[in-house]
Amino acid sequence: MSRMENARRDGLIVVFLGATVVLVILGYLLSAKSEGAVHDFVSSYYAARCLIEHSDPYSETDLLRTYNATPGQRPLNDPEDRVTIARYVYPPSAFAVMVPFGILPWRSAHILWAIVSSFSLIFAAILAWELGADRAPILCGCLIAYMLANSEILLVLANPSALMISMCVIAVWCFVRERWVVAGIICLALALALKPQGAGLVWLYFLLAGGIARKRAIQALLVSAVISLPFIVWTWAVSPHWIHELQWNIRSFAYRGGPTDPGPASSMPTEFLDLQVVFSRLRDRPAFYNSLSYLVVAPLLLAWAAITVRARESKENVFYGIGAIAPLSLLPIYHHFYDTKLLLLTIPALALVSARRDRLGLIAILLTAVSFFVTGDLSHWLITHAASKVPSATLSDVLAVFPAPMILLLTGCFYLWIYWQTSGKRSTTTT
Repeated sequence: MSRMENARRDGLIVVFLGATVVLVILGYLLSAKSEGAVHDFVSSYYAARCLIEHSDPYSETDLLRTYNATPGQRPLNDPEDRVTIARYVYPPSAFAVMVPFGILPWRSAHILWAIVSSFSLIFAAILAWELGADRAPILCGCLIAYMLANSEILLVLANPSALMISMCVIAVWCFVRERWVVAGIICLALALALKPQGAGLVWLYFLLAGGIARKRAIQALLVSAVISLPFIVWTWAVSPHWIHELQWNIRSFAYRGGPTDPGPASSMPTEFLDLQVVFSRLRDRPAFYNSLSYLVVAPLLLAWAAITVRARESKENVFYGIGAIAPLSLLPIYHHFYDTKLLLLTIPALALVSARRDRLGLIAILLTAVSFFVTGDLSHWLITHAASKVPSATLSDVLAVFPAPMILLLTGCFYLWIYWQTSGKRSTTTT
């Protein structure tokens, strides 16, 4: 067995060690204790139940009534917990994914969701490793294992991001390897339907890249439209004012001190990683920190789009283009720490740059490794805990909230620069 084959074997073993942690979490979710854990799935499930029962899924009253009608559900005594569960914040297209779960009884639905979310994330992680394994199997395996082992919050909360991110990674693999293409189209279509704000820029890459990639993007969009349209029409029939209700539900979490407020008064000040968190420390006014965030990220996204349009068709350029947009897409609007599992898409780009074994390779390893570390569940808790011990309140706040968005910005800019440098070169990838 060659040295590379040994390295690939060892790298895959490391990935499976990380997957073992996910399976342990899955075991917890399937235990009797888990019903209070799958917090984020509760809202999506009962919104789907409302739609099935021809009630308004965006109405707090209707959703709570449906929730309370379920035998055995825990009472929502905490007002913040009740509001979080009863105000649905996803578009009607998400019902294309959620209604099949809503048809099932609660316990069956949340068990199936836990299984689907966990195994899809493991499968996506293995595919991301496979894309980088030809050049850096152990390095990629270690980073992916660390990410999987730090996916507790995402899986315990049962947030739809787990499935959306997995579908994006699977679609990228299918399109790059030109295998199971139909499955890749369906996966990307489901990701767009479930969380368009998360999957949109990944889809946009393929649209802008031209050629067969553009064809795949258009096909995914059409499939997404076909599966989403019946649920949009259905929602409109039972809730003619759903647009205004959805907007109100989203705004109701963003008040000063609210759960999605990025400012220092937030009830969860260390749980977000968009640039609003950084700029709100300069001036806690939405008009200020939102505008400044867009001003910083918009030129980077425009540059990325321009490079993608003119880039030669090659697997390297796909890896660099996707690798750059994965961290940058997390910065302009609200994102939680669990959304950083999208960094799986930087793995192929890291493998390519690190294979150079030069200064750029070392920078790529450093930036990507720090990105994975800072955004991990355990390491994020350690950073936050250490920052809380700093005597200065201002410095403590900065040390707690600045590392994640800043390292993501640096990592995105680095891969964007590599993308620009290599975009005119022909492919050298043979696999």
